[in-house]
Amino acid sequence: MNRMLGIGGMLFGMATTVVCGAQTGGQTGGQTMATGTPVGAPSADPAIAAALAGISPAHVQTDIAKLVSFGTRSTLSSMDTDLPAGQGINVAADWIESEFRSISAQCGGCLEVKRDEFTEPGGNGPQSRIPKPTKLTNVYAILKGTSADKAAPWVLVTGHYDSRVTDVMDSHSAAPGANDDASGVAVSIESARALSRLKLPGTIVFVAVAGEEQGLNGSKHLAQLAKAQGWPLVAVLNNDIVGGDTTPGELMQDKTAVRVFSEGVPASATPEQQRQILSLGAENDSPSRELARQVAELAPAYFKSTARHAPPAGPGMARSHAVLLVPPFHPVLILRRDRYLRGGDHTSFNGEGFAAVRFTEWRENFNHQHQTLRTEGGVEYGDLLKFVDFNYVADVARMNSMMLATLASAPGEPQHVRVLTTALDNNSELVWEAPAFAPPGTTYEVVWRDSASMLWTYVQNAGSATRIQLNVSKDNVLFGVRSVDAAGHRSLPVPPLPARQ
Repeated sequence: MNRMLGIGGMLFGMATTVVCGAQTGGQTGGQTMATGTPVGAPSADPAIAAALAGISPAHVQTDIAKLVSFGTRSTLSSMDTDLPAGQGINVAADWIESEFRSISAQCGGCLEVKRDEFTEPGGNGPQSRIPKPTKLTNVYAILKGTSADKAAPWVLVTGHYDSRVTDVMDSHSAAPGANDDASGVAVSIESARALSRLKLPGTIVFVAVAGEEQGLNGSKHLAQLAKAQGWPLVAVLNNDIVGGDTTPGELMQDKTAVRVFSEGVPASATPEQQRQILSLGAENDSPSRELARQVAELAPAYFKSTARHAPPAGPGMARSHAVLLVPPFHPVLILRRDRYLRGGDHTSFNGEGFAAVRFTEWRENFNHQHQTLRTEGGVEYGDLLKFVDFNYVADVARMNSMMLATLASAPGEPQHVRVLTTALDNNSELVWEAPAFAPPGTTYEVVWRDSASMLWTYVQNAGSATRIQLNVSKDNVLFGVRSVDAAGHRSLPVPPLPARQ
């Protein structure tokens, strides 16, 4: 949560120190210090991998087609009484709730299904997109963790189920919203199907929010609810426009890549905290950016290259014996909060101090979002089902589920992480406290990278110690400390703040 937002502070008394991997009590004198090893390839959790294998493009297609069938899902339609039967956002909310309840029934009632209903006040200002008091409904399902410890981590996945046409105030015209954002809602629902049978220590919340197109209203209300109720959210994954556009003739779409947007300086940082972040060069170590970084580091464990035969050289010709290697599905980290002139529901959670990122397809087709259905100049406009790649959405759901299950299995994040700056030298000493949720067998890793690198390059296992000395100049690298459970599930890394003992 607000890990990079703490300011200074005194350190705690004697801590166990690790030097060259061996634990010793107290200070280490002149002993040789640990130097770390290159970060290796991550390993997949067999139970998580099996759950991901069950994610179905057919289920994704069914979910998106059902949402499209409601005609319009304009948030404003919740107040309309003249819509045809079975049309509008209210029936869409009812269906999402029923789908979560159906999934829960299949896992013995494992999901607690809820509606977050509220009235958004109307406004007459030039920027207002809600002209009169309007009912909004967020629908969500909670997969409670097995741990009785209230500090066990929570993670959340969301998409928005409202849709729009060119005129955002039009609540009656057909607004299928297949890609924007029935695709993201399908990710949330399909993740619930895949993960609901797992027994994880932490809690997962599967969400579909309303009001995104009118101004992030639904996510803002839910983020404030999470903050007020003290949800220990360590990660929020927002999926918006993850349909993998299939427009005929589109040659620049990359079906192996999904963008992951993350904020640098946290939206909730105070001016003093912003100054400290800038002085430390920590703009790329916000909680949200650590979350995005971990998506990129963990993906190779669950997504592999595939091989396929090259197509024939021409019609009527024999099949080629050449084999093409298809790159694995992978995230591409975009180092900004969102796209130009655009916003998303992760921003609402960023504003409340939560780590949150946005998943979006590699290349958007703006003819197929925020458009009234029509054909002009031979171009078909509108967010239609036929422009969605259900296999691509399933891959995005797998990547979300990978992160949800991993973080819900991991210990909490180390607390009060500091790098000692008492002396001017070329070494580094880091200290921290155990997380609030540290199951038996919890150990710690220190990771670091050059200041020009995006991903961690070196790691040093600290065992159960809460202090480590490294033969690495603190001025040349960026550090993080993360918790690891006995099965190898890792928390998000926490970067240290400078402190003098």
